[in-house]
Amino acid sequence: MRALVIALLLAFAAPAVAADYSAAIADSHRPAADTARDAARKPADMLEFIGLKPGMKVMDLIPGSGYFTRLFAAAVGPKGHVYAYQPTEFDGFLKDKEPAVNAVAKEYPNVTVVRASVNALTVPDKLNVIWTSQNYHDLKNGGGSDTAQVNKAAFAALKHGGLYIVLDHAAAPGSGARDTNTLHRIDPATVKAEVMAAGFVYIGDSAALANPADDHTKAVFDPAIRGHTDQFVLKFKKP
Repeated sequence: MRALVIALLLAFAAPAVAADYSAAIADSHRPAADTARDAARKPADMLEFIGLKPGMKVMDLIPGSGYFTRLFAAAVGPKGHVYAYQPTEFDGFLKDKEPAVNAVAKEYPNVTVVRASVNALTVPDKLNVIWTSQNYHDLKNGGGSDTAQVNKAAFAALKHGGLYIVLDHAAAPGSGARDTNTLHRIDPATVKAEVMAAGFVYIGDSAALANPADDHTKAVFDPAIRGHTDQFVLKFKKP
């Protein structure tokens, strides 16, 4: 009995072992254009912050070229699934081309591209995670997207205990949504308030992509700051 008690105490006292995402990052399907961005985008930190596990169901909301879609697909494995949600409200950015993420789905059997209204945000499965990267601010920039409705739809699409994670370029404190169309930035406090208004509980953030040297006055495409903007990563939970 004494030995059992000691073993239990040691087990509870032992530090948690971080998940190893090296295989997902080293996945051979990742193109050179993606791996070249790893130093700036810190995929290991992001995957650990999310806490992805094999078998999870994830949405990559507004996936762009599929940088994170590929990582998620490798991390959740064949028993998991990734929905790359390409909003029709963003079709203007495509300039009559098919979404770049379509090519990702051809390489990963566990990736499905969904092209539909972002305000509906529905997929066949209840999700463990909804992730959106560097695009929340664009929901403010026309096209018919409604941020409040998107957040409510995200809440409905998640399982209880599911996570909603928003990564974006930081704007100056107190600026709200003023700079979403000019500098392509948004005040993290505004994002936090909007997401919590949909019923989510804020549970933490990551400073892995923070850059104190960014004074928040330049557009994110400015060569002086591009790829090195001050970025926030907020984590919310559906109760």
